[in-house]
Amino acid sequence: MRILSNMLTFSFFLLSISVVFFVLWPKLDSSFMLPFQKKDVPMPTVLHPKVEEYKNELIATSKNKGIDIIITEGHRSVERQNKLYERGRSTDGSIVTYAKGGESFHNYGLAIDFALKLDDGDVAWDMTRDDNKNGESDWMEVVTIAKDMGFVWGGDFSNFKDYPHLQMDFGLTIRELQYGKRPKVDQYAEK
Repeated sequence: MRILSNMLTFSFFLLSISVVFFVLWPKLDSSFMLPFQKKDVPMPTVLHPKVEEYKNELIATSKNKGIDIIITEGHRSVERQNKLYERGRSTDGSIVTYAKGGESFHNYGLAIDFALKLDDGDVAWDMTRDDNKNGESDWMEVVTIAKDMGFVWGGDFSNFKDYPHLQMDFGLTIRELQYGKRPKVDQYAEK
């Protein structure tokens, strides 16, 4: 009797799995399947139009506060990302990133890096500098402006602090981007 009961339970289990796979699974929303289906979507080759727009607005707004900035990096190819990843590992230099090609928001045109532009044309990554003499760090003033626009600041990252880094993820993760999901061109980052 016990064997018959176990066989019936197992049969019911198999029937349930069959219903899920052959009846319910095909009707599920395709976004549910996103982590399991990699789409062949070309990698962007430029900044997302909204990131480009906000980048220009960041430069202009900072300038109005007496702070000149320069964008040192925008869209970054997978090849360039891999070269940067090699620094401090298989090539000389310090580690500058923990993201391999395809693992950075730069690769999807959703990130920029900035630095302070000095009067003599040099570039500085000095987070304490106060060239506009208002008692606040110029760097942190730029970060505040960027955050107000919807950028996420790399200085807030918990693992690797990336102080020049600003990104707009549009609610997407790197995994979703790797699997072919892209923000719409007219989509705004949340402010």
